[in-house]
Amino acid sequence: MQLRVTDLIAPVILCGGGGTRLWPRSRTARPKPFLPLIGGETLFQQALSRTRDRSVFGAPVIVTGRAHLDHVERQSDLAEISILVEPSARNTAAAIALAAHRLAPDRVMLVCPSDHHIADTAAFVAGAQQGASLAREGWLVSFGIHADRPETGFGYIKRGEPVASTGGFRIDRFVEKPDRVRAQAFLDEGGYDWNGGIFAFTAGRFLAELEAHRPDIAQAVARAVAAGTESSDLFTPDADLFAAVPKESIDYAVMEKTGRAAVVPVDMGWSDIGNWQVLRDARAGDAEGNRVSGRAELVDCRNVLVESDGPRVSVIGIEDVCIVVDGDEVLVTTVDGAQKVGKLAGALGQDGNG
Repeated sequence: MQLRVTDLIAPVILCGGGGTRLWPRSRTARPKPFLPLIGGETLFQQALSRTRDRSVFGAPVIVTGRAHLDHVERQSDLAEISILVEPSARNTAAAIALAAHRLAPDRVMLVCPSDHHIADTAAFVAGAQQGASLAREGWLVSFGIHADRPETGFGYIKRGEPVASTGGFRIDRFVEKPDRVRAQAFLDEGGYDWNGGIFAFTAGRFLAELEAHRPDIAQAVARAVAAGTESSDLFTPDADLFAAVPKESIDYAVMEKTGRAAVVPVDMGWSDIGNWQVLRDARAGDAEGNRVSGRAELVDCRNVLVESDGPRVSVIGIEDVCIVVDGDEVLVTTVDGAQKVGKLAGALGQDGNG
């Protein structure tokens, strides 16, 4: 039996943000999704690769800003994707609503960030199919990432009652980023997953829930889409009307308000590559836990990350430090300080040329 297009999951890949916590490698002119941080493909290309099975997924829908459009076009097969261009950044609720308006109401959307790493593609695809089954039953599905440490940088999802026989659960509650004591308590109690920012629902259900809970966002996006323009493979909503859309995340606008929120727990080797420590841990290391990219010599070092695009880096007798050389910028930070990189003047004060 031949599959109809509406039977295929529609990957919606969100390409936004600056990735300032991975400065100086990630810059305004070449941000995190479009860098080959793990393996030969960029994180964006990896996101496309995970959805290549055309027996499961339809053509990806890319939501991006004008500043990232060149990267998207260079790093993808334009015949295989459609591109929606946000005239301005209005956060994820608006970006997802934009994509939903371009799909059939009964089409399942799989919303994925473009800048995450997933080591186990088979587990990702299985989770996507499980989430799609729930979405077709009217659920709005979050993907719960297996929590294996008391991480304080992520939000958590507490599982509630099972949903039929699908392996999914009602969401009991969303939890903001906890301190370490609470995070450890979540792991000890069990039933908590990290909120990985991956979602599944039908386009029509999402728009209906957005209308119910945030009609200001729903109606503003609808007006901008109705006045939008299409050329070649690009669709752009009206810039002035889109700029009037309130900024809000999908979590606050819909997921924390709907009575039909479900979670599918998935253990797929996920990482948000959120800072240099996380990137270090996502890469394979040597016997001492060191990770090196570029020219470097390490002596008596443990758990050190060195990333250099040219100059030789020589390191002796330190541990748990990240050293990054990119052009004329050098970053040295302890792993504990990696969360603060985005606050540096160099990361915040870029001029748009990288």
